Amino acid sequence: MVRAAGRVRNSAHKSMSAEERKVILASSLGTVFEWYDFYLYGSLATIIAKQFFTGLDSTSAFIFALLAFAAGFIVRPFGALVFGRLGDMIGRKYTFLVTVLIMGLSTFIVGVLPGYESIGVAAPVILIGLRLMQGLALGGEYGGAATYVAEHAPHGKRGLYTSWIQTTATMGLFLSLSIILGVRTLVGEAAFADWGWRIPFLLSIILLAVSVYIRLSMNESPAFKRMKEHGRTSRAPLSESFGRWKNLKVVILALLGLTAGQAVVWYTGQFYALFFLTQALKVDITTANILLAVALLIGTPFFVVFGTWSDRIGRKPIIMIGCLLAALTYFPLFKMLTQAANPDLAQAQATNKVVVNANPAECSFQFNPTGTVKFTSSCDIAKQVLAAQSVSYDNVAAPAGQMAWIAIGDVVIQSYATQGLTLDQVRVTDQAFKKSVNDALRAAGYPAKADPTKMNKPLMIGILTLLVLYVTMVYGPIAAMLVELFPTRIRYSSLSLPYHIGNGWFGGLLPTTSFAIVAQTGNMYNGLWYPVVIAGVTFVIGTLFLRETKDIDIYARD
Repeated sequence: MVRAAGRVRNSAHKSMSAEERKVILASSLGTVFEWYDFYLYGSLATIIAKQFFTGLDSTSAFIFALLAFAAGFIVRPFGALVFGRLGDMIGRKYTFLVTVLIMGLSTFIVGVLPGYESIGVAAPVILIGLRLMQGLALGGEYGGAATYVAEHAPHGKRGLYTSWIQTTATMGLFLSLSIILGVRTLVGEAAFADWGWRIPFLLSIILLAVSVYIRLSMNESPAFKRMKEHGRTSRAPLSESFGRWKNLKVVILALLGLTAGQAVVWYTGQFYALFFLTQALKVDITTANILLAVALLIGTPFFVVFGTWSDRIGRKPIIMIGCLLAALTYFPLFKMLTQAANPDLAQAQATNKVVVNANPAECSFQFNPTGTVKFTSSCDIAKQVLAAQSVSYDNVAAPAGQMAWIAIGDVVIQSYATQGLTLDQVRVTDQAFKKSVNDALRAAGYPAKADPTKMNKPLMIGILTLLVLYVTMVYGPIAAMLVELFPTRIRYSSLSLPYHIGNGWFGGLLPTTSFAIVAQTGNMYNGLWYPVVIAGVTFVIGTLFLRETKDIDIYARD
């Protein structure tokens, strides 16, 4: 037995064959396609909000669209349990095939799904169902890909080899942005908003065919194949992974000390940055997509750079430093981004602050995803109008019984309450109030949208690239570290759950949570507290309690 194990370890030190490298490349390419499918929805959230949630006001529709996007993330841990169990019991290859089929077909159906105006409430219900199917599939994808590649990699190069898997999420996002930009340019903005947005979803059927072909040509993981031949596969991988404290403790540390911080850094650096540009800074979506695509193109090679470095200096220091840098610099970076993208807005915020004076008792929580809450108080109406304009404001408490009012620089505008007014009176009063607020905002220098001629695009690209570099630091080495934390027989299940709770819940809910914080507090930067706090917590827990794993021999851990 000792000699056999020694032969396994010695073979692990050899360089990979050309066939093995081809198989790993095929695995990475298939994963790119799956991420492309998943991120199409996130990139088109604003258009999808108009197509499937037209029964709501614009702010609620966008938040509801983000919730539908988040729904796919919420179920990812359940996908991790289902497909992780299958991967540990029957193998990595066949699990891959199932996940890509579910993912691709769900995406294609979104492309042909009628909108709200055609089939009413059934449209968003079906859409969310498809998002749930995508989330389940993706929940089984990453653990399999990371495990599969790591179990092929030679000892001492797992960071390098698995870092190629880590590039696939960003490459999938880049591919989705590129196709969206190409289609938008080809058909024009009006046609794209009407029907052209469906084309990127429909094109996924081609990617699905390629992915299935690739997955069918893959060989089973040699570590799993050897373990199966010796009859050492787990009969109850979920019980072994999460029912035994020795392994469950590592799962919890992997979540809180690794994947939670990695997730919020990943989604802040890419998705939240895109939403912040288009929603808060009013940059047109084409420009925002192009600038982010350039930043992704520049930053993506660093996944491999940091993965390679992790083979030399360790996984833990690179990931922890990435979390710390993000927590310390997000606020100044996003403020710099405002100055670079919309200097008129930055100037207006500095010279003509907006203040809402209202009785706190009549101010409701502004998060209204269902669109069923009717805001009737003068405070709520004032905040709704400012939120629709993406205007940051300060809150000042007013005495009870006093009607809320908005101060924009030196201009004071009285709000109104709907109680006691007829529908016609509400409509007339609302139009007059919104016009007064808009006129005052324009007079105070608040722009309706960012002026392309005033944008400092090189600085914007520089800031976005730095945000992507943080992503590469925390994400490049993490697959190798997760694989090395768990034994082969339960590796797929054990690493998948903390990864997908971290990325599915902590990361996937970031846009919705952050924008809800902004809507409630009135400050467009306050949403950053969510990733800053979580990245800081991960830095502390990971630094104090996680061990370095780069020298672990995973072939000796059946």
